[in-house]
Amino acid sequence: MDPIKMVDLKGQYVRIRNEIDRAIQDVLDGTEFINGSPVHTFSTHLEAYLNVRHVIPCANGTDALQVALMALEFNTGDEIITADFTFIATVETIALLGLKPVLVDVDPMNFNMDRQSIEKVITDRTRAIIPVHLYGQCAPMEDILDIAKNHGLYVIEDTAQATGADYIFRDGSTKKAGTMGTIGCTSFFPSKNLGAYGDGGALFTDDDALAEELRSIVNHGMKVRYYHDHIGVNSRLDSMQAAILNVKLKYLDEYNRTRQDVASHYDAAFEELDSLIIPSREQYSTHIFHQYTLKTNGIEREYILKALEKHAIPSAIYYPVPLHRQKAFQYLRYQDKDFPVTEDLCRSVFSLPMHTELSMDQIEYITRNMKKIVNIQ
Repeated sequence: MDPIKMVDLKGQYVRIRNEIDRAIQDVLDGTEFINGSPVHTFSTHLEAYLNVRHVIPCANGTDALQVALMALEFNTGDEIITADFTFIATVETIALLGLKPVLVDVDPMNFNMDRQSIEKVITDRTRAIIPVHLYGQCAPMEDILDIAKNHGLYVIEDTAQATGADYIFRDGSTKKAGTMGTIGCTSFFPSKNLGAYGDGGALFTDDDALAEELRSIVNHGMKVRYYHDHIGVNSRLDSMQAAILNVKLKYLDEYNRTRQDVASHYDAAFEELDSLIIPSREQYSTHIFHQYTLKTNGIEREYILKALEKHAIPSAIYYPVPLHRQKAFQYLRYQDKDFPVTEDLCRSVFSLPMHTELSMDQIEYITRNMKKIVNIQ
């Protein structure tokens, strides 16, 4: 059995090496390294996949969030609601623009924002909600969109971990993660379900005028070359990454199904273990398992992680420290008691290897040893 990796980008590359190498060589031959035809081709293909009118590529997922906030022209001190249990990029972009992050607790089962937590913190300064589709499963968007409509708020979706997931509305209709709010934002960081071989990101919208503003902002505020209508940034997806992503987009649904299959094997092995709580599945969303994240129940997480390490099984904690306790956000003056669910999750969650190259031998090795670890504790 090959060594188990938390993420196996090399194994994935080997399977599509010929297509990737050809795409890279085409970029080198064409020498359109910035805003070249591969960027436009990828944008068009991703628009068709997501069924959204506009995809605006940018340099990374953090820039996507910042550009979205810039385009909506908020004022200093305006409040943006988002989750306490997420990666820092979701919140740091709010703070960088002089806006106020308003953090909310999350659902104890699916780890995403819930309706009650949002409604409790809305004020006359609230301007937008940023739901995070954590670990590959959508936040409860129908409720969030209702709240936003009732209060006149924008919705900016952080779909960096859920590109390709489907949201199922109560009437049976579906939409892709990132295409339901005012703007969707994603990352193409290499380990993502749709990952580049470097940094990359994109914004999604169905609003023609807003799309024009977003395209301008990512390119120094220009709509016409050398005429700068806005204060913008330099945030462009380079042609090499676009060409790679265009190849990998063809395989995204297959990759997501493979992750779901791995998750099903994990579930079957762990669902009867009292000391572990498997990831929840919500009826309103497919789960594409950017991460497979378990919760401990009456067992020490550190004991499990050390035991896994002894068996050469990698693991990770996403996330060990809530945002409200980060030194950078102490000025918000939150207290631990404001976020009981997040506090519990930061003490109890851990993630197992989850990627497209896990073999059945590796999956069985992981599950067999995990059951031994928790049963002998």
